[in-house]
Amino acid sequence: MTTLSRFEALAAQDDPAGFVEQNGLMVIDEIQLAPELLRAIKVLVDLDPRPGRFLLTGSSRILALRTLPDALPGRMEVIELWPFSQGEINGAPDLFIDAGFRHGAAIEHSSGMRKRDYLERAVVGGFPEAVRRTPRRRGAFFSSYLSTLIERDVLEVSSIERQGDMLRLLSLLAGRVGGLLVPNTLAGRAGIPRTTLVRYLELLSTVFACHLIGQDASRLDEPDGAAGPVLENFVVMELARQLTWAEERARLYHYRTKDKLEVDAVIETPDGRVIAVEVKAGATVRTEDLAGLRNLASHLGDKFVAGYVLYTGQQTLSYGGRIKALPMDALWLLAP
Repeated sequence: MTTLSRFEALAAQDDPAGFVEQNGLMVIDEIQLAPELLRAIKVLVDLDPRPGRFLLTGSSRILALRTLPDALPGRMEVIELWPFSQGEINGAPDLFIDAGFRHGAAIEHSSGMRKRDYLERAVVGGFPEAVRRTPRRRGAFFSSYLSTLIERDVLEVSSIERQGDMLRLLSLLAGRVGGLLVPNTLAGRAGIPRTTLVRYLELLSTVFACHLIGQDASRLDEPDGAAGPVLENFVVMELARQLTWAEERARLYHYRTKDKLEVDAVIETPDGRVIAVEVKAGATVRTEDLAGLRNLASHLGDKFVAGYVLYTGQQTLSYGGRIKALPMDALWLLAP
């Protein structure tokens, strides 16, 4: 493995073709430090198209770099590296999506977990460094991560006028993964011009920003805490991870009607089949919590495989119309 130190990056710039000449697998870490290597790699791959000769890693999307001399269209596969999922942390199946499409409303699941347990998991997150640290040290890691995100990764892609604007925007975005993103509303609350805010959102998408809300599990669980948005984020991010290895090839959407009926996560296969997920922080499910799922089901007909309310209760509840409430840990404990 070649990790590009400052001196190796200089060598790569001086003689990129010679640098990448090798017989076996070459792993280059932090490839964005020497984008000149991409053109040399392209030439070698064109001459010898055998797959698996190069493994390139980087801290930001390589194709978004302003200094990129040439891309590798048709010559490389991009694999997104996510933080640990809950199944990876606990050695669980992590196959909720496949189970949902295969069994629909026939799924049954019970749990011993409660709301506070889920909030603890959401606060810890999935970064390996965060998972292994104490709460105090975990906070220091996240602060350092945010600083690095703003000061290095974002600046690699594009310049920003004020770093404080980006930090403020990150705070406002926390808790909005499972909801509708309205740039005009965000711009007003952040005090950032809309055109600038839209550009910042594009940058954050490019470097995979992780949004922190700044509350521990105890604070989140208070009546005015942000438990609802945080658990919505938690579930949607777990679903996004699972889509990268699920047998079912599908895409993740948010559903909202002109009458403001919403579903937090809609997962659709290429043939149009859908499972839908609504997230509730409470241990009870009310009739109004099902409105978005029922509306979606009425529009989709037979394409609606099942709708699930993932909540912090402990039992499976059936509501008819292929809609069930499931304990939230079904997300990583279920398998087909």
